[in-house]
Amino acid sequence: MQQDGLGLRLAAVPGGQAEHAVLLVLRREPDAVSLGGAGLVALPLSVALAVTVGAAGLSVGEVFQSLAAHLGLPMAPPPPLQDAIVWELRLPRVLLAALVGGGLAVCGAVLQALTRNPLADPYLLGISSGASTGAVAVLILGLGSAATVTTGAFAGSIAAFCCVLALAGTGTRSAVRVVLAGVAVSQLFSAVTSLIVIWAGDAHSTRSMTFWLLGSLASASWSGVALCAAAAGIALAVCWSAAPALDAFAFGRETAASLGVSPARTQLTLMVTTALSTSALVSASGAIGFVGLVVPHAVRFLAGSRHRLLLPACALYGAIFLVWADTAARALFAPREIPVGVLTALIGVPAFAAVMRRRSTTR
Repeated sequence: MQQDGLGLRLAAVPGGQAEHAVLLVLRREPDAVSLGGAGLVALPLSVALAVTVGAAGLSVGEVFQSLAAHLGLPMAPPPPLQDAIVWELRLPRVLLAALVGGGLAVCGAVLQALTRNPLADPYLLGISSGASTGAVAVLILGLGSAATVTTGAFAGSIAAFCCVLALAGTGTRSAVRVVLAGVAVSQLFSAVTSLIVIWAGDAHSTRSMTFWLLGSLASASWSGVALCAAAAGIALAVCWSAAPALDAFAFGRETAASLGVSPARTQLTLMVTTALSTSALVSASGAIGFVGLVVPHAVRFLAGSRHRLLLPACALYGAIFLVWADTAARALFAPREIPVGVLTALIGVPAFAAVMRRRSTTR
């Protein structure tokens, strides 16, 4: 038994399987560093430029003036109207888009590694359907403000995940069983959502519910930004600390166990982390699909599969992707605005098809 550079313990495996696995994991991905550097430059520029886009034209200088004034820096703020547009409307929305996009991309990459399923994403565990049911119950029953919608969505997503764990039972060791449990729970909560709408819905509440279900960042607030910052930050930290274990999962549970990883405990810990984080993100943004599905594949193609590099890159490029998707959703069809989830689906389906086609031709 010996210790390797990833913090994994190497065991004697017939045919040198463990050593071969670690050599593959340690393969150098030459584009990863440059990809990360480009992302670190592109993300703040994307945020600054996205804030300037809208019906009321703003300059990058006015954005920085507003930000500096609110941070207490010695800089005169822009006129009150422009300051309110930046600080109260656009900046929270753009930051929320970045946090939701980055968090969903990280969770998607982790679930794809844990389940060894390229189709896995944060909605695999029924979280989206549960959040939808909770939000619809609040909206249809007219219980109040956007804060209660967020609370209802969070409660519904947690309930859905608990149902998945209960249905999978001891089968949480099996990725296939967890996937099947997630599909079943998704169908159950989708049916409950439809029942609530049919039983008690009216035209106004149904319209509000439909817009939320399609994914929208229009109700962004600083409280939502704080919630999603905590959720995305915790998810990235926990999952990044488990990066060596995720690398080992690429070669199967047996190989992971031979490298000193506890497959059942690691899988449960990371699934709970991704479920709770996605619950918070979905509760603030609605059901925005394909971010956690497409972004990890695209980043993996460019940066390789080593999770120490993959997860931060997914966070950066998931954030950039959703910032510009939301900017396009509110600008391309002005004065109308379409839910960002519609645009991510229109972009995501052909992009995912192209990624999968490229993967199949390179094997």
